[in-house]
Amino acid sequence: MTPATSTLPFRNDARSRDHPAYWAFVVMRLSGLALVAFLPVHFWALSHALGGAESLEGFLAWTRQPWVKAGETALVLALAAHLAGGVRLLFVEFRGWRADSQKTMLAVAAGVAIAFAVLFALNN
Repeated sequence: MTPATSTLPFRNDARSRDHPAYWAFVVMRLSGLALVAFLPVHFWALSHALGGAESLEGFLAWTRQPWVKAGETALVLALAAHLAGGVRLLFVEFRGWRADSQKTMLAVAAGVAIAFAVLFALNN
């Protein structure tokens, strides 16, 4: 180990949380948790489909409420953010870390996620 590398400071404080990649990590973590939290709701919906046509129609009537539609849009945003962030991480993995292109890649990932959520909301 050379003296130059052993004396580099390790920043693990509030200053490192100002970096856009940190916020990309937070979005990836929260969107992943939202997707995991959605799984029981999805299984509940599938159980209504297995319960017969009347049970499914009752469930589908419940899903027409505005707050459920807003939740679906938020779920699509979480899914798109998680997907776009994962693709960004694949680029980092295969191309290597390039500090000059990180903000651009983060902006593209955020733009793609928001575009998918807006398209879903407008189609819904």
